[in-house]
Amino acid sequence: MKSTAPTLPASPAPVTHYENFPVASWLCPPRLRPPIAALYHFARTADDLADEGDATPPERLAALAAYRADLMALGTEGEASMLARTAWPLVFAGLAPQVRAHQLPLALMDDLLSAFAQDVHKTESGTTYADRAELLDYCRRSANPVGRLLLHLYGVDDAESLARSDAICTALQLINFWQDFSVDLPRGRHYLTDA
Repeated sequence: MKSTAPTLPASPAPVTHYENFPVASWLCPPRLRPPIAALYHFARTADDLADEGDATPPERLAALAAYRADLMALGTEGEASMLARTAWPLVFAGLAPQVRAHQLPLALMDDLLSAFAQDVHKTESGTTYADRAELLDYCRRSANPVGRLLLHLYGVDDAESLARSDAICTALQLINFWQDFSVDLPRGRHYLTDA
């Protein structure tokens, strides 16, 4: 039985979105290019579920919930049946072997999904972030997991490196907000604080 997610971006395609950095570039060790590409397609598709097309907020949230359920099936007894019925077969068929091979932490990917769902809620309500702490918590879930996933692939897990990665990723996320005001504000998305 197929997922009941709305018709939204289903599978990875060539990178056509504007990006601030190359994805799985030739600077990466060849052995890490497949997991980095799989992570990119996972995150890009989830972001598109939250942002692209003309789906309603409830449809977007339903799609993100279905996507999350498929993510959480990876590495479980239900993985094979999920891969047979998912609405995003190319995303999860590509991600599943990388999760196994590299023991990728699903919790970090789940943090990304929670941030994308928050985007939908904030856009629908037109609310800004109450204060700097709330905005930084969003960055903790929307940007920092990417750095931590990359460090995981490189086998780096010491506290100092994780803290430095978080600081860099949060800074890049904030810069991205500031450069995208012309795109985000007309959408009703405000990465600003009230305080």
